[in-house]
Parts: sequence; structure tokens; C-alpha cells
Amino acid sequence: MQGTGTLKIMSTRLLALALFVPTVYAQGPTYAKEVSRIMQAKCQLCHRDGDIAPFALNNYDDAATWAPDIQRVLTEGTMPPWKPVAGYGEFRDAYSLTDDEKQTILTWIANGTDPGDPNDMPDVLPDKGPWPLGAPDLVLQAPQAFTPPRGKDVYRCFVLPDTGFAATTYLRAIDVLPGNRQIVHHVLVYQDTTGTAAKLDGQDGDPGYSCFGGPGIPVDYSNIFGALDSLGGMAGWAPGQRTHFLPDGVGIQIKQGARIVIQVHYYPIGRTGPDQTQIGLYLAQTQTKKRLYQIPVVNMGFKLQPETIQEVTAVFPPFPLPLGAKAITIYPHMHLLGTKIKVDLTDKNDNLIAPMIYEKNWEFNWQGAYTYAEPITIPTYSKVKVTCTFDNTSNNPKNPNNPTVTVGWGERTTDEMCLAFVGVTLDVDPFTVLNQIKPVR
Repeated sequence: MQGTGTLKIMSTRLLALALFVPTVYAQGPTYAKEVSRIMQAKCQLCHRDGDIAPFALNNYDDAATWAPDIQRVLTEGTMPPWKPVAGYGEFRDAYSLTDDEKQTILTWIANGTDPGDPNDMPDVLPDKGPWPLGAPDLVLQAPQAFTPPRGKDVYRCFVLPDTGFAATTYLRAIDVLPGNRQIVHHVLVYQDTTGTAAKLDGQDGDPGYSCFGGPGIPVDYSNIFGALDSLGGMAGWAPGQRTHFLPDGVGIQIKQGARIVIQVHYYPIGRTGPDQTQIGLYLAQTQTKKRLYQIPVVNMGFKLQPETIQEVTAVFPPFPLPLGAKAITIYPHMHLLGTKIKVDLTDKNDNLIAPMIYEKNWEFNWQGAYTYAEPITIPTYSKVKVTCTFDNTSNNPKNPNNPTVTVGWGERTTDEMCLAFVGVTLDVDPFTVLNQIKPVR
């Protein structure tokens, strides 16, 4: 009896002690301490409510629920979809996982997705709403919704409301928010100082105007030095793109009195619906010293023969120019048959000066505009060379043609492109200086 009483007293004391001993968490990575921070920095940019990713990763429940899928895509190397190969240009805001970060997440999943100590959780990131860069200084929206006909490529231009800018203005970013992500293939942003787009708007009875091949803005004496904007546009968007702020001192110019025009490429093959795309303008926060130009490096003359894997190159300028520049951004672009795209800076004899970007696993549905961590110096008389690899065989599961056919340059999704937009500033910028001289009328 005495032994039994002693055991009861000991059990009571152990229970009381257990109530006051802090919880001991399992060894190894936990969501609260390690995984949550990785997901904040590398995943929540897209895996958030209303963005391009198919599910959100806002909290522990989200991460634990999708753990098997996360394990699979990390093992396959398909996520996160950071496309540039390391060593071919260094870029700002890279969201590729380091080997240690990847292993931390995989170990956390293998160990049973331990939530960890809630006291280890980082501060919740502020909700930026639908705009990843935060609320724009000015939002412009297509005046009316437009529903494209189903079953074919549609290019439609929309003249956006007046910006209200009383003078020539510089921006540090332009972001695009598609109204209907299911059917918007890409968006290009232009400016019109001639009034042409406004005259075309609505002439066929629908919002905007048809603009296959370009926005239809002529180049005349009043905007001759804005011709580069007509070639490369001011900005663009494609699925998967993440917009970044330009470096201090570099700006996108909007001319006084210009109307912004967006060219929206719709590809409503499976279904259609209304779209009313918006753009967000972010004003420069520091004095702008250099204007950004989007230079297209493009080959429009190639033909991809059936059942072949072919390489196509594009070079700019076509002849050496005595202009020095700095490359600030780069935006490679192909369509469904593309498998690799590489951009190099070479001298006039084709000797490599610097690699600019290389995507060895091109993904049409995950494209990007990239901003260099440090601008790349483009010496006088040098060239930018784009090398595109296409797989036009029946072994390519993304080939839209069965049987395979000859494919050339074109704006339809089933056509192809070999193109890179290089955002540059000129060391000596005659366009900015001369454009300040008002024409005599």
C-alpha cells in the first residue's frame, strides 16, 4: 500500500511538471523558423490570392496541404520557374532557390511538415493587393470591356484615358494587370503623340480597334525621335512576367500630351469572356538622368521546316554604330516551338564581350523581363546577338501542328518569333536633347 501511494504521488508530480515545461519541438527545419521565410522571399510573389499561381502559399496550412506537389516540382526542378541560367547575366530580384533552400524545404516535407514554434514566425508581409509592386501612382484602364471571338488570335488596341500629366514625365515602372488572364496572351504598351489611335478607336463598333501587326501609329516630324517607342514599345507583359523598378536615374519617358495605347493579344481558343486590362504607372522617385529605350533584336525572315530542330539568329544593329550604351533590362521572346534562347554581346568581329542571358528550358507560359543587377556596358561598334533554338518535330509535345508544317515569323500563337527586347540607355542621348526642341508650326 505504501509503494502504491508513493507511485501516485510521483505520477502527480510528473503531471504537474509536464504542465509547466515548455513544448520541445522536433529537430530539423520547421515551417515557422525556416520554411516560412523561404516562401516569403521566393514563392509568395506568385503564390498569392489572385495571381498567376494555381494556389496560394500564404500560411502553414497552405504549405502543408500542397506539400506533396511542392516536393514533386522541387525534385523535378520546375519550380520556382526562374529561367535564366546562372553565369549568363546577373539579375535583380532573382527568386531561384539555392541548393540549401531547396534541401531545407525537402527535408521539412520528408520529416512530416513540422509547424514549429509560433514565436519563430516572421512578420506577415504587407498585402500589396493586385499589384505586386504596391499601389501605382496612376492606374489607367481600357474604357470598356471587350470580348474577343473564340477560336482565333485577336489583336486589339485600346486608347487609355488621358494621364493628366502637364509635362513630359518619367516613370520607374509600368505594370500590366490583365482583366482576364485566361485569354490574354500578351500586352504591349505604346504612346501616341499624333492622335491617330484616338481617331481609330471604336470605328468598327467595338471598343478599341483592330491592330494586327502593330498599333498603327505613324512616325512623322512631331514624333520622329519617338520612333524607337513605336518599334519596341514602352513596356510589355506576358504570362509569368514580374515587373521590377528601374535603377535610380533611369526612366521611361511619357511625352507631354501623349495618349497611352495598349495592344492586347487575345488567344481565346478554349473559351472567351470579357477583358478590361489595366496598367499601373509608377512615377520616378529621383531625378531622371537617362531615358530607357526598348530595342528589338529580331529576325523576321526564317522558315522552320517540318521535322527539324533549327537554330535561328538575330543581330542588332545590322551594321556597327559609333554609339555607346548601357543594357538595363532584357526580355527574350519565342512561341510554342522555342526550346532555348541565348543573347550575347559581341564585338564587330563576333568575338564575345559578355553573355547577356540564356534560357535553356524555354517556357512559353512563363516568360520574363529581367533587370540587370548592374548595367552591362555596350561599347561603340558592338552588336547584340540573339540565338533561338526551335523544335518543329512531332516529338515536341508543345507543337500545335499535327502533322508538322513549315512555320515562319508571325504574330499568331502558332507562328514563331526570334526576338529579344533590350532596354538600354545611351551614353550620349541625342533623342532626348533634340526631342526638347519644339517644331515650328
